[in-house]
Amino acid sequence: MHDTHVAPTWDPQQYLRHATHRTRPFLDLLARIPELPALRRPRIADLGCGPGNVTALIADRWPDAHITGFDSSADMLARARSYEGPTPGGGLLDFAPADATTWTPDEPFDLIVSNAALQWVPGHADSFGPWIDSLTPGGTLAFQVPGNFTSPSHALLGDLCDTPRWRARLGDQGRRFVHILEPEEYLKRLIDLGCAADAWETTYVQVLRGEDPVLDWVKGTALRPVLTALEDDPEAREEFLDQYRDLLRKAYPPGPHGTVFPFRRIFAVARKEI
Repeated sequence: MHDTHVAPTWDPQQYLRHATHRTRPFLDLLARIPELPALRRPRIADLGCGPGNVTALIADRWPDAHITGFDSSADMLARARSYEGPTPGGGLLDFAPADATTWTPDEPFDLIVSNAALQWVPGHADSFGPWIDSLTPGGTLAFQVPGNFTSPSHALLGDLCDTPRWRARLGDQGRRFVHILEPEEYLKRLIDLGCAADAWETTYVQVLRGEDPVLDWVKGTALRPVLTALEDDPEAREEFLDQYRDLLRKAYPPGPHGTVFPFRRIFAVARKEI
């Protein structure tokens, strides 16, 4: 049986191929974050910062903030460090290694934000308490996660991994990312922790272009554990991709203007009491 605990290998370039669509939910989340405590220049953590492109957007909202992006992938951090340094508004942007499954803040933060990362973290809601404890009074925890794990793109991936051809080798690799809760459960947990909370969902009806664009999309995210598991066997990797590609073509047929790919996202914003 394949070791299901091996961390997936991330490809920043592949992830950024759909940067416009991937950035939009973060901008929507950013717009709903309330003003931060004004006692000092804001201290902000971006947990699971990936290649740093959205971390840099935080400085547009809080130009003088000291913002640290945390990620467990050395490849992602290497790409993110191109954004590192002083910001035009007098702030600072830096990056550091950290795993969201074990990260505990070692200083007070005014904002802890996470964009499309917590779906990889089993039991992440159990960390809300320690994270909120680390917030300054009036500080905010805000995150968004994909909520489309029952959609064909992800369901077909899990089903294919569970077929006799792949089951022994891939195990649960096709469902490594299913650790999200429904908006109502996030809301309840955050309110129970004493926060003023808001939770909602949005389905983005995206039009993707190019050949097999849905496959290209998931190569940057949900497919990473499978690609990592098969990286030492190019022949098996191509066989799997061919089978998955055929399934996706049937589920997401291209139209005259591109391929429609609905994508549900779940959001939550929690403000700590002052």
